Amino acid sequence: MKRFKGLIITLAVIAFLGLWVGGTYNSLVSYNEKVNNSYAQIQNNLQRRADLIPNLVETVKGYAKHEKEVLNNIADARAKLAGAKSIPEQAAANEQLNGALSRLLVVVENYPNLKADANFRQLMDELAGTENRIAVARKDYNDTVRAYNVKIKKFPTVIFANMFGFEEKPYFEASQDAQKTPKVNF
Repeated sequence: MKRFKGLIITLAVIAFLGLWVGGTYNSLVSYNEKVNNSYAQIQNNLQRRADLIPNLVETVKGYAKHEKEVLNNIADARAKLAGAKSIPEQAAANEQLNGALSRLLVVVENYPNLKADANFRQLMDELAGTENRIAVARKDYNDTVRAYNVKIKKFPTVIFANMFGFEEKPYFEASQDAQKTPKVNF
């Protein structure tokens, strides 16, 4: 009887530990998937912006035929963003594209008829909305990464995170150039 009681207690402890480890593992998987989903939302919005840009460039081309350098810079930056594989590469390419779009807006100031064009205004509104979506998606991603990174670093979860190969995720950060105040010349 004493032996049977000991066996039951041992099995109960093993079952409890098994459920605890399983629950911890499932929690880590859920957090990891939240990070992946948040990253996919950034990708979705970056793709939306990349799809809008050719239409914007074509609209501007009709008005600003001699502004080829600015238009080429946008095309190059868009291609780099499309080809970026890692989060840091995408963040850097995103900043390059933001700079190229800023230079395009300076060019637009020289063409009042372009600013009045309905297609251009609609594209700019869509682009502005997309930029807001990107900002929100980046914030959501970084919040999710923070929660995940904290989770995998806390004891005792850190033991299981290391054991099961869960690694820290990078934040989607702006480049150092984005910290500088842009110069506007009128």
